[in-house]
Amino acid sequence: MAMLLLQPFSKQPSLNLVPSGYNTTQALKVLSSIVPAPAQAKVRFMVEMIFFGANDACSVEASNGQHVPLETYKLNLRDIVTHPVVQAHEPRIILVTPPAVEERLLEQRVKSFGYKELNRSNAVTKLYADAVHEVGKANNIAVLDLWSAFMTEAGWKAGDPLPGSLSVPKNAGLRRLLVDGLHFNPDGYRILYAELMKLIEKRWPEQIPETLSYVLPAWDDRLEWAKEGLQMGQPDVAIHE
Repeated sequence: MAMLLLQPFSKQPSLNLVPSGYNTTQALKVLSSIVPAPAQAKVRFMVEMIFFGANDACSVEASNGQHVPLETYKLNLRDIVTHPVVQAHEPRIILVTPPAVEERLLEQRVKSFGYKELNRSNAVTKLYADAVHEVGKANNIAVLDLWSAFMTEAGWKAGDPLPGSLSVPKNAGLRRLLVDGLHFNPDGYRILYAELMKLIEKRWPEQIPETLSYVLPAWDDRLEWAKEGLQMGQPDVAIHE
């Protein structure tokens, strides 16, 4: 995550607004409490990265209660992106599909927590990833297809059995991206970052980090800090770019 925030942070501070583990139904309940009013902070991008779908796609029988039916999930996504507290910012919204899961690693994880059986599958997660595309198309919202990006890394082609499933051999490419079958390793975050930057450059080229001015001064920007009464370094010290 550090890599994801590193490049744009001093130009556009980043906030993680939704607590871990939430599904879309829970997010809707608290949305008005977690999105700041435009007078408090201007949201330039709202990335539904938010990663909604990974929790919603839990099995109906899962004892964690995170499951949200597919049709409800789509309605929830629509209601989130069209919610008045979101639209007040007129943000550039990016919907991100839930990523692929690796069922063997995930089964170990959930059983270590006391669950009796696996509570997610790659096949069901794909249905929720496809639903994100539907919502994006219906609402003219950009979609980052992280599910496909991960599966491409696994060497998957449409029509093939799904890597990561218990019914197929282990896939080293997919396992390299996921620390526990669900959450990302550094390589997983690198793919997320690369795909996000690629999408922003394609859809909003004026918003790539290199073109943005700084919101917060760099630590060694002597002129800006002098306005605040601080002396940072000597005039003959090189400024880091």
